[in-house]
Amino acid sequence: MTTGLLLALAGLALVDSTSFGTLGIPVYLLLAGERSRGARLLVYLGTLAGFYFLVGAALMLGLTRVMDDFGDALRSPPAYWAQLALGVGLFGLSFWLDPKWRRRHGRPERRFQPRVGGPRVMALLGLTAGLVEVATMLPYLAAIGVMTSAGLTAAQWVPVLAGYVLIMIAPPLLLLGLRQVAGDRLDRGLKRLRDWMDRNSASAVSWTVCVVGVLLALDAAGYLFSG
Repeated sequence: MTTGLLLALAGLALVDSTSFGTLGIPVYLLLAGERSRGARLLVYLGTLAGFYFLVGAALMLGLTRVMDDFGDALRSPPAYWAQLALGVGLFGLSFWLDPKWRRRHGRPERRFQPRVGGPRVMALLGLTAGLVEVATMLPYLAAIGVMTSAGLTAAQWVPVLAGYVLIMIAPPLLLLGLRQVAGDRLDRGLKRLRDWMDRNSASAVSWTVCVVGVLLALDAAGYLFSG
């Protein structure tokens, strides 16, 4: 296990740390009321990190090999036609999600406002955020691919995977620490960050859905129409 491999994984983890689930929602939680904000955030981040770790462990333990058993079926024309339809559908959905399109057609803009509550609510929020992002966790999937290609043993990849998710949640933990030290003096900056993410989160989701749809459609079209 080389230094270059660890640096590459750390870089991917830092990219993952900027998603709405790992940074946006924690900012909301830090600003949502005075009571137990730190405890709420820790429950949320613990649930999200645990979810990511379990998904990564499942992939490393052979989920990809199980999927390979269905390789012939997944590479068949019917499967590629279904993939093409899914890609086109996601591309169309991205316009419906786009805030500008919704304003032009008189539709209310959709903004995500996380629900704040006790430990159970925070755990459910963390699980929901993980499930929503699992389809677009491209840096994480790339990290799993890197570790798989490196041929790491379980004794190697388990601590590396744990380190990955810890780096991923490090920025909101740092914000929590700064908030505990600086108190309300940090709130102005957090509110600016929250407002910026609130304005742009819908656009980010729209672009993500669009890119995923285009990539799926192009991949399927390349197979179906190459001959």
